Amino acid sequence: MKSLNLLSVKNLSISANNINILNDITFNLKKNQILGVVGESGSGKSITSLSIINLLKSKNFQRRGKVIFKGNRIDSITNKEFEKIRGCEISMIFQEPMSSLNPSMKCGYQVIETMIKHKVLNDVNETKSVLNLFEKVKLKNPEAVFNKYPHELSGGQQQRVMIAIAISCNPKILIADEPTTSLDAIVKEEIITLLKEIQKKNKMSIILVSHDLNLVSKIAHNLIVLNKGKIVEYGKGNKVFKNPQCDYTKMLLRSRPPKKTRPSRLPTIENNLKSFSLIPKKDRIEKHLKIYNQKPILKVDNLSFSYNEKLILNKVSFKLYKRETLGLVGESGSGKSTIAKSILKLINYKHGEIFYKNIDIKKYDKKIFAKNIQLIFQDPYSSLNPQKTIGKSILEPMIAHKIFKNENERVSKVFKLLEDVGLNKNDFNKYPTEFSGGQRQRIVIARALSLNPKILICDESVSALDVSVQAQVLNLLNNLREKFSFTFIFISHDLSVVKYMTDRIIVLNRGKIEEINETDKLFEDPHCAYTKKLLKANGY
Repeated sequence: MKSLNLLSVKNLSISANNINILNDITFNLKKNQILGVVGESGSGKSITSLSIINLLKSKNFQRRGKVIFKGNRIDSITNKEFEKIRGCEISMIFQEPMSSLNPSMKCGYQVIETMIKHKVLNDVNETKSVLNLFEKVKLKNPEAVFNKYPHELSGGQQQRVMIAIAISCNPKILIADEPTTSLDAIVKEEIITLLKEIQKKNKMSIILVSHDLNLVSKIAHNLIVLNKGKIVEYGKGNKVFKNPQCDYTKMLLRSRPPKKTRPSRLPTIENNLKSFSLIPKKDRIEKHLKIYNQKPILKVDNLSFSYNEKLILNKVSFKLYKRETLGLVGESGSGKSTIAKSILKLINYKHGEIFYKNIDIKKYDKKIFAKNIQLIFQDPYSSLNPQKTIGKSILEPMIAHKIFKNENERVSKVFKLLEDVGLNKNDFNKYPTEFSGGQRQRIVIARALSLNPKILICDESVSALDVSVQAQVLNLLNNLREKFSFTFIFISHDLSVVKYMTDRIIVLNRGKIEEINETDKLFEDPHCAYTKKLLKANGY
């Protein structure tokens, strides 16, 4: 009897420099099936995907095991032979479309190039074929997209072009490696729905690699959970999510901010998955009475901003109060980061006013003002100098602003900051490459704290982190908020995180404020249609 398995991975092991990366990975992918692969960074998700399509090029990698596709072993064939399979029968969507698309080639011709290479296109119908593909992936105005370069498109449009390239040769298997990581909730929902529709229509199989458990639960028939290069759980998607057997899977699920309750802290491996008490509604009401019964620390009044004659912000007005955490949510391009940059004096807005402690921020000296409001970046790795130790990176702003009398006092302060963010003074002389993503985020937070700011702006500061690491950083921010009475502006496209962290939420859409409300009230009773759409896309 012919096997129903389209792909079989048997005892796949990968090592590099005598360090095991994958350990005896075994699973099957059936025809017309969606297989989810989840786990934290470093668990082996991407290495597994790259092994399947023979893209592990380094000579340092040693591998054993079998990869069988349509009954034939493909792990031992030559790269030239594999080129007939890769992109044609087994295709891949990579995590970051802007890095995967050719910046010097128009989008339409990038699709044509793939189709010509695999001989599924002739010169007569090439433009029509690409336009049909662009329509299939629901790109609006496909003719315009055909003649645009990748940088002229939004993140969602770039990802759709990548999907068009990936399905252009009607592959049997599509590997989607973190295909929605940098996208907002509405676009993420659209991309996942699109993949599901294409999978069903083309009767192909998908391997969906992600650390977003909520996303995988919506689409996967079967699920693999990886931890440190090993499969720790493998079964039906719904069964694994509803009744996980492995402690590691339970931890991943419990680390997510809950949708219906508000614990004081999130359970993590760090705190032994401890269950924390819920914050009583009465305590929250009392806290808000104290916060809002005072003058605002920051006031934004009729802020408007245009770029290349395009209106980015349109008469945005709101107040921020001391010890408040105010959330800014909305799709990419809604104006969230532009508001942050305006407050930080990083862009010159011409219309509207921003007041800090009742003084127009344009009247403040830029250097003095920077001490009061600091930014925690989205990508800690690119915001740290790889050639500087983390100690020097944290010292740098303190030296520039002449904080403390001498070097010894500043170094002592850095040691204290490292302890405050869960690191230690022995880390002072290490470089950014010696830390994990979560640890680097802690370093960036320590650097922001070095100037004793009054307001911290977190711009997607946990969006790229695994759920367990994300939980650690959110707990840290809550600890710091209580210890130092910080005021936060929290920008994110993950509404479960925003709901957990904030006191009030501003919903932005195309540069306008759609709705402002206390967080729980906004989730319980959204007033405008756009907010309802945003909540639905986030699973509320």
